[in-house]
Amino acid sequence: MTLASARDLLRTAASRGTGVGAFNVIHLETAEALAAASERAGLPVILQISQNCADYHGGLEPIGWATMAIARRAATPVAVHLDHAERPELVDEAIELGFGSVMFDASKLDYEQNVDLTAEVTMRAHDAGVYVEAELGEIGGKDGAHAPGVRTDPVEARAFVEATGVDALAVAVGSSHAMTDRTASLDIELIARLRDALRGAGRTGRSVPLVLHGSSGVPDATIADAVRAGMTKINVSTHLNGCFTKAVREALAADEKLVDSRKYLAPAREAVAEEAARMLRLFALAEN
Repeated sequence: MTLASARDLLRTAASRGTGVGAFNVIHLETAEALAAASERAGLPVILQISQNCADYHGGLEPIGWATMAIARRAATPVAVHLDHAERPELVDEAIELGFGSVMFDASKLDYEQNVDLTAEVTMRAHDAGVYVEAELGEIGGKDGAHAPGVRTDPVEARAFVEATGVDALAVAVGSSHAMTDRTASLDIELIARLRDALRGAGRTGRSVPLVLHGSSGVPDATIADAVRAGMTKINVSTHLNGCFTKAVREALAADEKLVDSRKYLAPAREAVAEEAARMLRLFALAEN
């Protein structure tokens, strides 16, 4: 199957009122696991490569080419997306490599700077036919993301989308990055207000899908409620990393003489595939 488009996956999900899983690639084994999860669930998936991941691998090209190769081999629709790029030149590199979608994150800047830089990057991406996600509000550490002052305002969200031309928007509604316990509480009413505010706000009058970052810390039932309220793209990284690491620890503890890394990475890859498939069904509001 050819590489899927995040644009198409998100538009389809938004029209159905369901969610799409967007899971972070750390290395080859996680990319393989996530593609396998998509096939098991019979549902599309978005494989995300973050700026941190690209830096870890010494650049975007090695892990980007490998992930796109895995996506092309999948029997189900698999898209490849650049996640949390704070450097405009990394967005340009992703476009050149053939990524169909990118997230440019200037949310650490003040509002006007965020608008100006995001609009500039979005224009270049759109010229290349690439779908753009941006962030408004603070989805950072646990304390900051739960502070009342960092929720995304619906009126400001619409103004931001209209000023920048972005295609999808990550919003601050109560989740936090890197949570290892699933205890975050989301503002479901705010999600619904944001969904309504972004109806028809996109290019050619399209609605703009909402993106939930930091979903690892959100309980299953709350994620399902968020999807019903209007969340479309659901990002998960830390939770699946935990599944991978737990399986590695168990394999090594079971055999102290184990030295072949394939013998402990294979069960870790399987653990991620199984949990990611379950989460894809959850986000699609399908029966598990």
